[in-house]
Amino acid sequence: MAAKASKQDDTAQDKTSGEEISSTTIPPPTPNKGKDTSQQHNAFTELLSHSKKPSSQPTESPIDSHPPQALTTFSGRSGLGAYTHAPESFPPSRVISYDESYVTINDLYPKSSIHLLLLPRDSKKQLLHPFAALQDPAFLASIQQEVRKLRLLVAKELQRRFGKFSAQERKREEAMEKALDAGEDVDEATLPKGRGWSKDVIAGVHTHPSMSHLHIHVLSIDRHSECMRHRKHYNSFATPFLVDVDDFPLSKQEEVRRRKERWLDEGMVCWRCKRNFGNRFGKLKEHLEGEFEEWKRE
Repeated sequence: MAAKASKQDDTAQDKTSGEEISSTTIPPPTPNKGKDTSQQHNAFTELLSHSKKPSSQPTESPIDSHPPQALTTFSGRSGLGAYTHAPESFPPSRVISYDESYVTINDLYPKSSIHLLLLPRDSKKQLLHPFAALQDPAFLASIQQEVRKLRLLVAKELQRRFGKFSAQERKREEAMEKALDAGEDVDEATLPKGRGWSKDVIAGVHTHPSMSHLHIHVLSIDRHSECMRHRKHYNSFATPFLVDVDDFPLSKQEEVRRRKERWLDEGMVCWRCKRNFGNRFGKLKEHLEGEFEEWKRE
């Protein structure tokens, strides 16, 4: 009976975003397939466009000369499998980069102003629970290396989007302009440090993932998004339910603790000021709007 109860608890906690679990269909080929679509990328896509795509692809005849093809759909909790199966089929607004080992996508339901998913393509690891997959030292090291790259890239994008609001960034810019106006060489070591945007990026896996395929969340700390709709959404990124990739490997004791605790049902604590809002999500959501504006101005 204890084992049955534990399984029921896992299922309950898995459903952090039940209304957001949807199937993903691999798009059919388009006339632009195989052509350079770099002009369609937005600034963030350009920043993150480090995919090792083939340098050349065979020229295809017009799409209407091909017979209709059956579409491949990855249903429900397997929806992320579509991106690792055929990342080249998706637009750059969804798939940011890919190579033979990883695919990076924009989360379809972002919980912060920037929210990426890192998807490993290793078929032996894809369908394992994160705790099991990250027990492999070599695989863990590879994941941590990829996450470090994404942390830096997300930090650069935060600076691009919000740097103009930041007091710390403004001090650095003013000092630089002053030196240039005086005809002096700019010594980076003497300038104000500016804002360390990397500290505002978090990355981890969920204790009870809502999707079957292994995925690592890399997101800005602000939790500012229309898709943040209820307590379980918030607590899944504001409690130990999210395990930082740098905390691995976990001890067996810690694994048990992470799985057992009902993190999603805890009171909601503001990530910035640490005020506890209990179960009053509406109040927290209103509060987070103000915190977002203050955070941008730091």
